[in-house]
Amino acid sequence: MPKAIPPETIVVIGAGVIGLSAALLLQSTLLPSQRIVIIARNLPHTESINYASPWAGGHYRPVPGTTAQLKQESQWARHTYQTFERIAAEDISAGVQFMRGIEHFESPSPEYVDVALDVNSSVYAHLSPSFRRISQKELADEQVKLGITYWTYCVNTPVYLGWLLRKFLLGGGVVKEYTLASIDEAFALGASDGGGVVKAVVNCSGMGFNDEKSFIIRGQTCLVRNPISYTLTRQGADGTWSFAIPRPLMGGTVIGGTKQPGDWNPHARAEIRETLLRNASKWFPFEGGEGGEFDVIRDIVGRRPAREGGLRVEIERVDVVAPDTMHGQKKEGKSVVHAYGLGGRGVELSWGVAEEVKALMLREGLIAERAAL
Repeated sequence: MPKAIPPETIVVIGAGVIGLSAALLLQSTLLPSQRIVIIARNLPHTESINYASPWAGGHYRPVPGTTAQLKQESQWARHTYQTFERIAAEDISAGVQFMRGIEHFESPSPEYVDVALDVNSSVYAHLSPSFRRISQKELADEQVKLGITYWTYCVNTPVYLGWLLRKFLLGGGVVKEYTLASIDEAFALGASDGGGVVKAVVNCSGMGFNDEKSFIIRGQTCLVRNPISYTLTRQGADGTWSFAIPRPLMGGTVIGGTKQPGDWNPHARAEIRETLLRNASKWFPFEGGEGGEFDVIRDIVGRRPAREGGLRVEIERVDVVAPDTMHGQKKEGKSVVHAYGLGGRGVELSWGVAEEVKALMLREGLIAERAAL
């Protein structure tokens, strides 16, 4: 008789948008002897300021740049855009909707001016033919020096996270709600309940574990009932950004926003809400014309997990203590696939980063590409 293949578990740490996307994508590669377990402190049904994904505005705006990091992120963003196109077409309940995106710049930096003049720029090429520069006559606002528009998407993030988790569970995935103290603990916990050997852990924990380069960026926005049929982002002359992002499936509109590195205040500040709404009231298309007011649902405060030098996506070989029937314990070489520190671009880069995780694991032989039938 052929020898039975021992069971094997792949552990994904974290159930934010990166963890859920990676787990769902890896699920499509599994052999019959493999399973995926998500171990997470927070799940889509929980609410925590440190669980950043549900608080995200969840829209896409291209970010031009010349650094290697920004060029890589542009590729991941393009892949995510294409994946969301498919999701939006296949299942409206996912909470993803495509619509017109508008950007106004009072003091545009050279890189934005350059790409606005070049529709074939690699940053905007996938948005053609919807991408165009808005004429000054259309803008009708002397303060705005540059306007662009294109076809983009918005994501109702609480709905979308629940949709991802449901698909993962229906695909046979296992979820454990647990606060890990270390990555080593993930190897041990993943092997419990008959999980067999754990050769790889995918670290989508947001901040990593004791990564000295990790830090938080506090964000505060305001969720209002006022509807808007497109996304609108505006850069002020002082370099600050304002935006209005509708949440699909009647989820309201997110008015934002702030970026406050290292600010651990968990409470919404009334003066920030006042500033956000005051700035947005100057250009928000209120129903019934001018003089409208915002109908506030709630303030939103979240901590974006960022990292100096940019996100970390790479494989690391580690020695993990494992039981040994002869000597009590031994060290085994294992693989950790890191995918964390995305700051405020988790949703925008999610499927691109998940694809990168899959590619790294394929290269190391930790998963196998399924043969086409």
